[in-house]
Amino acid sequence: MDNGESSYRRFLDGDESAFGEILDMHSENLIFFINRYVGNIAIAQELSEDVFVDLLIHKRRYNFKTSLKTYIFTIGRNKAVSYLRRCARRPECAYEYIENEADRLCIEDEFLKRERDKQLHAAINTLNEDYRTVLHLIYFEDMSYEQAAAVMKKNKKQIENLVYRARQALRKILENEVSL
Repeated sequence: MDNGESSYRRFLDGDESAFGEILDMHSENLIFFINRYVGNIAIAQELSEDVFVDLLIHKRRYNFKTSLKTYIFTIGRNKAVSYLRRCARRPECAYEYIENEADRLCIEDEFLKRERDKQLHAAINTLNEDYRTVLHLIYFEDMSYEQAAAVMKKNKKQIENLVYRARQALRKILENEVSL
């Protein structure tokens, strides 16, 4: 899977529709990823748009040494962290978590699925930032350990250790919730 590299090459060669393919391929997942940091879907959408604007403006920065997805998510992480730093300095920049409600196909099944998802996401949100990030990249974005290492600016062994520790911590949290 080329994660959009061929589309990006076509975009660099002048095919404007190729950039739309890249947007379609990565925008939703990037918004979800950024939302894990900022906790506000509207802010996550804005930051995601900023990522793609940067990709448009600085066309030649991407050097094809990593996957395009890794490159885009690295920019997204940097934008989210910068946003959080700005918010820490300015209290008027407060945010709150906004939860999207999906349309219900089968009311009972959808309700149960959402409850399980809420429990999982609430448990993930109690983990420290590195654990949350590595779990999201590996399990929600299907990134390899190498790609996650590039996004998080760590080496592969550190990612392996983080995944192991994050899974153990998440398991402990979920087991404690079940026993209550």
